[in-house]
Amino acid sequence: MCVRGQIRAPETCPRPAAGSTVPEPEDLRSQNGVLRLELSYRSFVDTNGQTRYCYLSKDGAQAPTLRVNPGDELILSLKNDLPEESAASPQTPTQAGPPHVKAAKPGGSMQMTAQLAAAPCAGTEMTPLSTNLHFHGLTVRPVCHQDDVLHTMIEPGDPPFEYHLHIPSDEPPGLYWYHPHIHGFTKAQVLGGASGALIVEGIERANRDLAGLPERVLIIRDQDLLNPNAIPSKSDSAIVPPVVLDAEGDVMNTGTGTGKPAKDLSINYVPVAYPDYPPSEITMKPSERQLWRVLNASAITYLNLEVSYNGAAQPLGVVALDGAPINENGLAGARIIWEKHVGVPPGGRVEFILKGPPEGLLGKLITLSVNTGTGGENDPIRPLAKITASNAAPETKSKLSTNPSPLPPPATAWIGNVKPVRTRKLFFSEKLQDSNDPNSPTTFYLTVDGETPKVFDPNSTTPNIVVQQGDVEDWIIENRSLELHAFHIHQIHFMLLQWFGLPVNEPYLRDTINVPFWDGKAKVYPMVKLRMDFRDPNAMGTFVYHCHLLEHEDGGMMGLVRVEPRAEQINAK
Repeated sequence: MCVRGQIRAPETCPRPAAGSTVPEPEDLRSQNGVLRLELSYRSFVDTNGQTRYCYLSKDGAQAPTLRVNPGDELILSLKNDLPEESAASPQTPTQAGPPHVKAAKPGGSMQMTAQLAAAPCAGTEMTPLSTNLHFHGLTVRPVCHQDDVLHTMIEPGDPPFEYHLHIPSDEPPGLYWYHPHIHGFTKAQVLGGASGALIVEGIERANRDLAGLPERVLIIRDQDLLNPNAIPSKSDSAIVPPVVLDAEGDVMNTGTGTGKPAKDLSINYVPVAYPDYPPSEITMKPSERQLWRVLNASAITYLNLEVSYNGAAQPLGVVALDGAPINENGLAGARIIWEKHVGVPPGGRVEFILKGPPEGLLGKLITLSVNTGTGGENDPIRPLAKITASNAAPETKSKLSTNPSPLPPPATAWIGNVKPVRTRKLFFSEKLQDSNDPNSPTTFYLTVDGETPKVFDPNSTTPNIVVQQGDVEDWIIENRSLELHAFHIHQIHFMLLQWFGLPVNEPYLRDTINVPFWDGKAKVYPMVKLRMDFRDPNAMGTFVYHCHLLEHEDGGMMGLVRVEPRAEQINAK
């Protein structure tokens, strides 16, 4: 509310009103093989006291979609424009973390900035004011000015920091994304909205059935509840389930599929807030076929997407997951998998064909409930958008090529046909800091089997796993905790071989996968078996794997892998 005579300052990170038409992010496209842009990283405290974070382009576009082609150069200048006064009310890590993670102190951030400004790639202490960029899913080097998230820390007052990436010529065409990756504070920044889409063009070259389709980019983000004290609406449930909070203050899984969610959701920043969930609006031409590219940029929320017309679930033609077309490395032609609903973990992406509703039918985009386990957050069923058909619907900003040339054949053998050199086992686990207090903070671990669980320390120079470039390995990931986890690894993709010990026929790639929760009783832990691909030379170096529930990552559920050159590569130099 504005007091007469006062002028409210414009919002730095403006957000649409509830019930708005879903806006399309601004497209920034490469020209002559180069995409050069400037982004300003900013924050704003809204009227509810929540801190928003955003990336603004030079012309003021918020979270623009970066569009590049295989073989392009991406030159991105990032300026950390967070206000120094934000240090007066710091956001603290999920737990009392390792010593490299420090909350900023009033008046102390300028001194720290001066220390780090000379060497932004050699940072050792992360604060709420630090930032950097991770290019999620891209096979680029984990080094300074490319995709290093361990030591690159850009502070307020630093000069613009330049990222210079070469998009590999064989990078799978599809949906990727960019977001900050400051250990201990990633959740706060992503929860505040710091994320954007990155598209490697040419998916219609992998699947000609997509040629000429209009495309729509939808980024689903989560945020703290706008109405945390409200009770569920009567239509939600005849019996309101009890609200139980975990140590981080998030609403725990109720087991009913209803009730208060742990977080609110938004779609392209249009809020769909608990308890009434006023849906955003998407308008399509009647029965129009579109390619929907959906990113789950949530910090902790799982999605299970469904589109219904007059209550009937519609077929979704899935053509890509996590940036990779589902065409068996280019060998299976125009493959489409038709599903009635699609699960998307935090950090995951799905691209599917959708035929819009005929005129007069009511369409809805919803997320069904996700059972995250007794220790997990509550992700109930809720609407995201209503879909209406109109001949006056505007054209989408982007449309796929109508006459694409096919992608060249792959230079490497399909990973499913490669014999692994070894098998490793890792496991998720958790521990209450006070075993006698179920509400005490939780410590999160991701451990190589045979080692003692310990909290991740990025100051360590000793990797948890060492592999040689060119290797293919099988990793078994167990879940020894009572909540669902989402395994993610930087720089590479993998293939799912087994789910809960059962073989699966999924000849396509991912970079994020759910690992089922343990019920606390079974003698065998839930697991997935993954075939990990370390053949790409762009993946050489040291990088991380972690749970993509960001409070778990911030709380220590992360490890280091180092990909070393083979002996013959070293001797050849």
